[in-house]
Amino acid sequence: MPIALFALTLSAFAIGTTEFVIVGLVPTIASDLAVSLPSAGLLVSLYALGVAIGAPVLTALSSRFNRKWVLLALMSLFIAGNLLAWQAPGYGSLIAARVLTGLAHGVFFSIGSTIATSLVSKDKEASAIAIMFTGLTVALVTGVPLGTWIGQHFGWRATFLVVSLLGVIALLGSALLVPRNLKRPAPASLSQQLKVLTHPRLLLVYAITILGYGGTFTAFTFLAPILEQVSGFSSNSVSLIMLVYGASVAIGNLYGGKLADRQGPIGALYLIFAGLALILLTFAFTAPHPLTAILTIVVWGAFAFGNVPGLQVYVVQLAERYVPEAVDVASGLNIAAFNIGIALGSLVGGWTVDTMELTDTAWIGAIIVLFALLATRLSGVLDQRRMTRLPSTQ
Repeated sequence: MPIALFALTLSAFAIGTTEFVIVGLVPTIASDLAVSLPSAGLLVSLYALGVAIGAPVLTALSSRFNRKWVLLALMSLFIAGNLLAWQAPGYGSLIAARVLTGLAHGVFFSIGSTIATSLVSKDKEASAIAIMFTGLTVALVTGVPLGTWIGQHFGWRATFLVVSLLGVIALLGSALLVPRNLKRPAPASLSQQLKVLTHPRLLLVYAITILGYGGTFTAFTFLAPILEQVSGFSSNSVSLIMLVYGASVAIGNLYGGKLADRQGPIGALYLIFAGLALILLTFAFTAPHPLTAILTIVVWGAFAFGNVPGLQVYVVQLAERYVPEAVDVASGLNIAAFNIGIALGSLVGGWTVDTMELTDTAWIGAIIVLFALLATRLSGVLDQRRMTRLPSTQ
C-alpha cells in the first residue's frame, strides 16, 4: 500500500478523535454547562450536520484545486475549529466551533476516499479505504478513551486543546507524505452534480448509509450515560470501556474491508447489518448487567463500523458506472449521508431519552438498522437485474 495512505490515516485519526470523543464527554459537558443530556447530545448531531453540509458543497467547490493543498487547508480549518472549542465561553459558541470543525471533516473524507482508491488497483479498493478509515477506528481505540479521561480529570476544554495538537501533527504528516501530483478528474459541472443528487441508485445507497449509521448512533450517542446510570460503572471506567469498544471496532473495520473485497459490497453489508441489528437488540437486555454489558459492547464494536469500507466502495463503483464525471461529488454525498445518519440517530436517541428510558435507544436503533438491511437487499436485487440485462460480453 502506498505511503500516502498512511498520511491520510494519520489525519483521519485526528478527525475521528474530535468527532467521537464527545460521546464520552456528554455527561461531563452537560454537568459543566448546566444543560440536559439530550442538549449535550446535540453536539454530536450538529457536528454531523456540519459534515453533511461541508462534504458535498465544499467538495464540489474545491474540485478545481490541487488536492494536496486542499487537504492542508482542511487540516488548518480543523485545528482552528478545535482551538475555538477549547476557548468556547458557553454552549452556543461550542456548537459553532463543532459545526466549523465538521465542515473540514466532510471534505477530508470525501476527497480522501477517492484518493485512496486512485492509489491502488481495483481489487484492493475496499482495503485501501479500510486502511484510511482505520484512522477513525484507531481514534476510537486510543484517542476517544484518552480524550474522555483527559476531559474527566482536567476538564473537557483540555480535550479539545489536545485534539488541536493532534491536528498539527496530522497537518505536518500530510505536508510530508502526500504527493503533490495527485490525479483528479475534471471538475463536475452543476448539472453533473445535480445528476448525482437525483440518480435513484445512488439515492438508495445514501438511504442505506443514513439508516445504518442512524441505528448505531441512536444508542451510541448515549453510551456513556447508559454505562454510568444503567450498568453502574463509574465515570473513570467509561474511558476503559471505550478503549475495549474501540479495539473491537478496529478489528471489525479491517475485516469489513476484506469481506467487501471477497464477497462484494452487498454481500458484506448483508452480514454486517444483520449482526448489528441483532447485537443492538441484545444490548437493550444486557445493559443493566455489568459483565453482559461489556461482552455485548465488544461484539457491537466489531459490527458498528465494519460497514464503512463496503458502503464507501459501493458508492464509488455506482458513481463510476452511472455518473463517472462526478465520482468525487458522489463520494462526498455518501460522507454527508454517514453524518446525516449520525445526526438523525442522535436526535432520535435524545427524543428517546426524554420520553422513554436510556436502554430503549438500543432496540429502537436495531429497528432502524433492519430498514438498512431491507434497503441493502433491494439494491442487491437491482444489481442482479442489471447484470441479467447486460450482454454476456460485458
